Amino acid sequence: MKYGFLLLVLTSFASALEWEETFKPQNGWTTSTAVDVDGKNIKIKNTGKAYFFTNATSPKKAGYLQTIKKFGDCTIEAEFLVPKDSNSGIYLMGRYEIQILDSHGKQPVGYGDMGGLYRRWDNNRDPKGFDGTAPLVNAANPAGEWQKMIIKFRAPRLAKDGQLLDYPRFISVHLNDQLVQKNIIAKGPTRAAQRAGWASKDHIFIQGDHGPIAFRKFKVTPEDFSKIKK
Repeated sequence: MKYGFLLLVLTSFASALEWEETFKPQNGWTTSTAVDVDGKNIKIKNTGKAYFFTNATSPKKAGYLQTIKKFGDCTIEAEFLVPKDSNSGIYLMGRYEIQILDSHGKQPVGYGDMGGLYRRWDNNRDPKGFDGTAPLVNAANPAGEWQKMIIKFRAPRLAKDGQLLDYPRFISVHLNDQLVQKNIIAKGPTRAAQRAGWASKDHIFIQGDHGPIAFRKFKVTPEDFSKIKK
């Protein structure tokens, strides 16, 4: 199914300058005036001010997009679209992935579907993949439609010597205004994590080499979730 060019008509989304202030330059990512979804592809158009950020020109070769700043406790507000069968993910602190996947209509859903906390991986284990948390409901819109995700994340608590005092937690994840994760503990980095070990703050990453994705909003707000009840 083909969708026409999606031109920005609201002023609340990020401009090209704001994208440049949020993310480090990365091969395979570019800004665009408009995006067009056709089957498994995203086509871009540049005719004026750029409002979208996408890996559409290199969906299997783009690097992991990385924020300039490091974050601990935070809220992420993201609006994005993926075409048919596409795959991406948002890695909190470069370690803990909330999955982005064309999962509309799938039942049942698992950790690898849209809004899932992806599984961990250890080549020395049997099975190698473990943990991971499926979304509470399948809230994914059809491929080619805009999706909205809001993530509230509490970073791990560490002692002065770096020892872990409390695991990181996803306080909540909402997908298209539906709750898909609630108070989920991440006991370690998920598969394809860009960072290892524990940290109080680190960069947020977006996966860019598993398929095309386009963003029209990506806002990170630092928080203090110290008083959030377990």
